[in-house]
Amino acid sequence: MADSLPPDRNARAGKKRGGRSGKVADFRYKRAPQPDLRKNGRDGRAKGASAAACAHPRPAHDLDAIGTLRPGHAGEAYAALDLGTNNCRLLIARPSGRDFTVIDAFSRVVKLGEGLATSGRLSDKAMERTLAALAICAEKLQRRNVRLARSVATEACRRASNGADFIERVRRETGIALDIISAEEEARLAVLGCHILLEAGEGPAMIFDIGGGSTELVLVEAAGEGSRVPRILDWQSVPWGVVSLTDTVGRSEEGEAARTARYAEMRRLVSDSFDPFAARVADHARHADIRLLGTSGTVTTLASLYLELPSYDRKAVDGLIVPAPAMRDISARLSVMTPYERSSLPCIGQDRADLVVAGCAILESILDLWPARRLGVADRGIREGILRSLMAAERRSERSLRALQQQRSGRAAQ
Repeated sequence: MADSLPPDRNARAGKKRGGRSGKVADFRYKRAPQPDLRKNGRDGRAKGASAAACAHPRPAHDLDAIGTLRPGHAGEAYAALDLGTNNCRLLIARPSGRDFTVIDAFSRVVKLGEGLATSGRLSDKAMERTLAALAICAEKLQRRNVRLARSVATEACRRASNGADFIERVRRETGIALDIISAEEEARLAVLGCHILLEAGEGPAMIFDIGGGSTELVLVEAAGEGSRVPRILDWQSVPWGVVSLTDTVGRSEEGEAARTARYAEMRRLVSDSFDPFAARVADHARHADIRLLGTSGTVTTLASLYLELPSYDRKAVDGLIVPAPAMRDISARLSVMTPYERSSLPCIGQDRADLVVAGCAILESILDLWPARRLGVADRGIREGILRSLMAAERRSERSLRALQQQRSGRAAQ
């Protein structure tokens, strides 16, 4: 199959990801060229004082004793940490004009929400795995000259009865102050982080994020010129992600008939939870030019299979436009494979083999309620949204302080 031009093809290539430890990446986040869809296209305290300082955002600027602006020093960085139900991800970047360049990144499967759907609590093993990953993040925050940072936790910590206790333990042991954000804030940050990859068009668009413990669906207006953030018209969060859905339906996959029935039950549960939202957006879905953009491990994994990549390549996947029927076909095939067959496929492996089927069920349910002909794929989301929020707030602070300086200068001249 022929692949599409990668959106970051002119950027300097970063190190290839591999293993579980996360790797440094170096690429610019700018609007991706929209590839033509070809006929046969591819689918307490921290261990170091500075870690605690990085965990809590510092004021963007200060006024010194005589009221002059002290701007940020060259080379200072921003950091965004997203602790989800399945993954722990960190991104550290420096501003580059109105965009940014990533200087360090980390991602690890921690399975924080494993067993949460049945127990209502974060397990001891899950918390230990997560703390080990967060310790690495704290060390990276220490080493980098981080000016502002924000760390967020999502569905697992929202739902767990011991979620708040775990957040406090993280603060004591790593110095990282996690903010448990609402589902609405999670949806807003995802849109802010990936909307730039929306396919050009005049009709309404749906942006979705399939997480480990929840899925967010966001209906946005037709985007304006340039990189303007589209206005959110409606949104919905449901408590079905790849971990929560897998744990609820069960992991037994003995025999093809059992796998087929299991997938059907996943589809039923998710579709039922989407019903109220589907009814609200039905008129929008009938527009001739609807668009769809997904950000999650599910869509990037399926896009990798569509491209027949031997290993994951972000530059090939991020910004790709894939025919929706092709994603349905891949989902159907994965749903009847054995766990061993799935784990043997490139870009899935052992970590995703037991969860990707739930992701496929959620994706197909989304395609049912929003029947776009094509699906945009984004390997970016909440972390990028956080970074853009921090940088935008910094620019607003700079403008306000400059205005204040000008007012003071004018009064002094009088």
